[in-house]
Amino acid sequence: MIAKHIQETINSKGASVIRKMFEEGIVLKKQHGEDNVFDFSLGNPDLDPPQKVVQAIQEEAKDVSHGCHGYMPNAGYPFVREAIAQKISKEQGVSVTGEHIVMTVGAASALNCVFKAILNPGDEVIVPSPFFAEYRHYTKNHSGVLVEVPTKDDFSLDIQAIQSKLNEKTAAILINNPNNPTGKIYSEEDIKSLAGILRENNKKTGRITYLICDEPYRAIVYDGAKVAPAFQFYDHTVIVSSFAKDLSLPGERIGYVAVNPASDNPAEFIKAVTFALRVLGCVNAPAFFQKVIAKSWDAQVDYSSYKIRRDKLMAVLDKAGIKYHRPEGAFYLFCKVPEKFNGDDGEFCDHLKKFLILAAPGTGFGGKGWFRLAYCVSEKTIVNSEKAFIEAMKNI
Repeated sequence: MIAKHIQETINSKGASVIRKMFEEGIVLKKQHGEDNVFDFSLGNPDLDPPQKVVQAIQEEAKDVSHGCHGYMPNAGYPFVREAIAQKISKEQGVSVTGEHIVMTVGAASALNCVFKAILNPGDEVIVPSPFFAEYRHYTKNHSGVLVEVPTKDDFSLDIQAIQSKLNEKTAAILINNPNNPTGKIYSEEDIKSLAGILRENNKKTGRITYLICDEPYRAIVYDGAKVAPAFQFYDHTVIVSSFAKDLSLPGERIGYVAVNPASDNPAEFIKAVTFALRVLGCVNAPAFFQKVIAKSWDAQVDYSSYKIRRDKLMAVLDKAGIKYHRPEGAFYLFCKVPEKFNGDDGEFCDHLKKFLILAAPGTGFGGKGWFRLAYCVSEKTIVNSEKAFIEAMKNI
């Protein structure tokens, strides 16, 4: 018999809404033909992995040496951890070593391991909303409470609102930067302000509150935007990320945790995360792709096609009369539900489905009254969707 709390989650309105739409898309494409269904539901990067990654895969596949597929230390191969430390040092402008890295089974595993390591029952994790829908489940997995704090109208951080929620139960603030679903990049000033209120709360409560930065879209930015190096502004910062989006490797499940060397007892934190990785059943990150990433983490990728598709989809929505937030990074458009639907994003997404447009309701992301479109799809899909969007808006 299925556990009650899992059954309740499965049956809830917001559960797995993205995957549900994606699976419906597969059925609709069989019925109506691939070119006649406009599936913007799933953030599945469609760029091919860069040549440096492909070359590393080919090289590692030739290795038939004894033990090449065996266990390694749970935190990952030392040489791989050192390679990721180079990456983090470059991004953060802070010297990081392999001792501050744990290799994980994607960013989802990384975040679950961090929560397992730091959360006691009833501890709170503050998240600015909208946010990645699975955060609710990850927090609940480890008996934590997700505290949703709405962002400002432009989706920037509402520092005062966040400060009002800080207390002795606050274990972490979790930010996704660039944000899924809005594409918002939280400014350096916002990160500095966040660091300031966290330091104040640490002194007040005597407890360290971590700043967890979920950064799988860090490299996918537009118009000269940059993601702030949070290690420079707050000692107790943790980075969780993966190579799913930037190197187009979502199915290979290779990610990592990086802790700021300036934090209190980083060695203890890394031990706790490593233990969590083991007891959660992951044991270690995939051996093969650890080796691949060690050789190719710095592969150069041209993301300009995402910008082109972003601009094309915005032009389509402009013609259809749909309002949206202009994304600064990632590959999503967060769009406003038309007034006639009174903020019911589920109903509007059902309406779009009648015109073979698949979108994800914003409620699942903590953004009621909005819906998300993933534009990591073909330009053909975007261009051909124009008529469907216009017809959908005419018939509301």
